[in-house]
Amino acid sequence: MSFSFDQLAGSGSVAVMGVINLSPDSFYAGNRCATVEEAVRHAENMVEEGAHALDVGAESTRPGSQAIGEETELKRLAPVVSALAKRVPVPVSVDTSKPAVADRVLQEGARIINDVAGLNHPEMSRIIARHGAGVVVMHMQGVPETMQDSPQYGDVVEDVLGFLRLSVETAGSAGIAPRSIAVDPGIGFGKTLEHNLKLIGSLRRFKVLDKPVLIGVSRKSFIGRILDLDAEERLEGSLAAGVAGVINGADILRVHDVRATVRAVRIAHAIREAGG
Repeated sequence: MSFSFDQLAGSGSVAVMGVINLSPDSFYAGNRCATVEEAVRHAENMVEEGAHALDVGAESTRPGSQAIGEETELKRLAPVVSALAKRVPVPVSVDTSKPAVADRVLQEGARIINDVAGLNHPEMSRIIARHGAGVVVMHMQGVPETMQDSPQYGDVVEDVLGFLRLSVETAGSAGIAPRSIAVDPGIGFGKTLEHNLKLIGSLRRFKVLDKPVLIGVSRKSFIGRILDLDAEERLEGSLAAGVAGVINGADILRVHDVRATVRAVRIAHAIREAGG
């Protein structure tokens, strides 16, 4: 049976996806886990706090980061994904753009692939389809190492929307079920501060794709630029950006701080629904 994003928030509310980082190079130390046991404890805490899904990553994609090899990524990921699939009652997502890595973690029990490259590798969509898994297709201009050097767009919303439309078509053509696909405009991935704010304020325009909209704004550098704060001090800014995203149509938030986000999202979602 294929994974469906409808499973994440059965009440029709906004889903919260908790972040677990296995890379020592990830930009926020609060969610780094160095061992399987630490990752499992962190995951179980997030589920207790209300996470609807968990997103595990072993390769940093922060601005300026360098790619790692498949072997290193799998060495970090495989045992953690295997343990989480057995221990937590929510779907496990894996943040990777490598088809071989995706194939292995799906065998280990992952249910979703979060592909920051938006299915640009032709084999990725076929692997996801074969496993009946879900996919988050994200927009990124360039690669993490250089994506923030000088990002430029004609119209950032239309350009990102066009890219995601093609990614959704790629997923569907490979046989990925329609409700197994979510889209992510890629906040902070090859975007200036102004681009990020425009995308968050324009999320309803992505509803034309008829897919759940996921955003990851948690503790990102655009919040730091506005508030002049380091990642460790960006909780309030993250909550504000997440609430703005929900009001503007986000269906899933990928976050570092689950409990606080779940509470904020319940209020934002109630206001959004009341306003029609």
